[in-house]
Amino acid sequence: MAGRPGYVTVPILSVLASIGYVYYTAVFLAIPAWLGLATAAGVANAVAFTALAAACVATYAVAVSRDPGRVPSAFLPDVEDAESPIHEIKRKGGDLRYCQKCSHYKPPRAHHCRVCKRCVLRMVLTCTNSVEFNDHHCIWINNCVGHENYKIFLVFVLYAVIASLYSLVLVIGGAVHSLPKNEQLGSDSSRTSIYHEGVRAMWLAEKAGNLYHHPYDLGVYENLVSVLGPNVLCWLCPISRSTGNGIRFRTSYDIPLSTPPI
Repeated sequence: MAGRPGYVTVPILSVLASIGYVYYTAVFLAIPAWLGLATAAGVANAVAFTALAAACVATYAVAVSRDPGRVPSAFLPDVEDAESPIHEIKRKGGDLRYCQKCSHYKPPRAHHCRVCKRCVLRMVLTCTNSVEFNDHHCIWINNCVGHENYKIFLVFVLYAVIASLYSLVLVIGGAVHSLPKNEQLGSDSSRTSIYHEGVRAMWLAEKAGNLYHHPYDLGVYENLVSVLGPNVLCWLCPISRSTGNGIRFRTSYDIPLSTPPI
């Protein structure tokens, strides 16, 4: 179902259609039935939901169009680099990870995408990935989720969840507010109801009787900071860029021993 990167596909159109349907239902059906668009409360909720829907569309468009991150052509792993305590190796042989299709070494957490036909920095495994084709391409954005668009994709998901909960409250409020009016109709009246690569490492640790801890798991707060940035006030700002260069990442070995794990 995935199309060529940069093209508008059926899944993308379905996401946009879903956003439009939820917006129409909430603003033009639920709010008028509950609060009325002529009231101050109705106008305020309509404006708030419109802004939220616009944020969803804007962040979704950026997640679709932004390049997820390319491996620099001059990248070479340096095993003696003190700033990179972890170097990923192949499951078989123990050699440094090398992409035969792109003809270059892979930085940590980078993977090759068959659809994009190149390696992507810090490629994220999304829930739409196909196990059958062993691919990481997300069909809902016709793009990979990588270092450069990871934050904007996460912000879009947060906005979408908030908008979904907001619309659910509006629809339920509109439906409940309409019930007394339906009950006042006479018995002769017609009634119409409208219902609107770490798997092997984990296995080896368990085999040796050790507790496996992912080296890139810094704890809940530090994980959010690594994606959304150090400034909490800018976490939901869609215009701020990703942190880091997509090649080097903080690990649990960088955290002082005196710091208790989260």
